[in-house]
Amino acid sequence: MDDDDRPRVKDDAAARLASESLDPYSQDELAERIARLEAEIARVEAHRIKAAAHRQAADALFRRTTP
Repeated sequence: MDDDDRPRVKDDAAARLASESLDPYSQDELAERIARLEAEIARVEAHRIKAAAHRQAADALFRRTTP
């Protein structure tokens, strides 16, 4: 089984971030955290789009045509 086919761990980094208390952070630290998270969202979205394009190309290459 490929790594991509394995079920994802439910306690991944995003889940841990979502459950973390934000109380200890200052306003500036929260703004910096938001900026870093927005940059990570953009990085993940770009990778998702690249992966979708790769999948479409593979599907087009291996698609069977009916005679």
